[in-house]
Amino acid sequence: MDAERFAVLYDRYSPKVFQKCIGMTRDRDLAKDLTHDIFVKVFLNLSKFDHRSKFGTWVYSITYNYCLDTIRKSKRLREEEIDERTEEGVPMDESSEAQLLGLRAERLDHVLKEIEATDRAILLMKYEDELSVVDMQDALGLGESAVKMRLLRARERAMAKYAELYPEEL
Repeated sequence: MDAERFAVLYDRYSPKVFQKCIGMTRDRDLAKDLTHDIFVKVFLNLSKFDHRSKFGTWVYSITYNYCLDTIRKSKRLREEEIDERTEEGVPMDESSEAQLLGLRAERLDHVLKEIEATDRAILLMKYEDELSVVDMQDALGLGESAVKMRLLRARERAMAKYAELYPEEL
């Protein structure tokens, strides 16, 4: 019976988990391995799912955190600390968002490969997965202002990397 339940969960959620793993690692083989590991982790921790969020959001959260942990271990990246005591209502910086969205797709993909994994992940959550700030809060376990601040800083760092790589275009 457990094998059947595992198969149902795997069939339903593995395509999205695999795509998220590819997006974060940019390595198809690693993404396959991570997807398998994540589903073992999901299945073993089913009893910890508390139904406060959607099941898919819970799986997404596990995926995001597991991929980041793997990236950090392999590259020994330091996670940037962001002051969680930022003021409520941090405004969305629409000018940096418009600039980021206006970049040429192939160059944007190159920029995403060059920036920190945490920045890449949060930008992909927002623009590729089209998650709302509320869904991002649930997935990351952060408050609204912290999510908005991380997005703002990730966009700024992506634009800075773009300017570094393609100075003639800005």
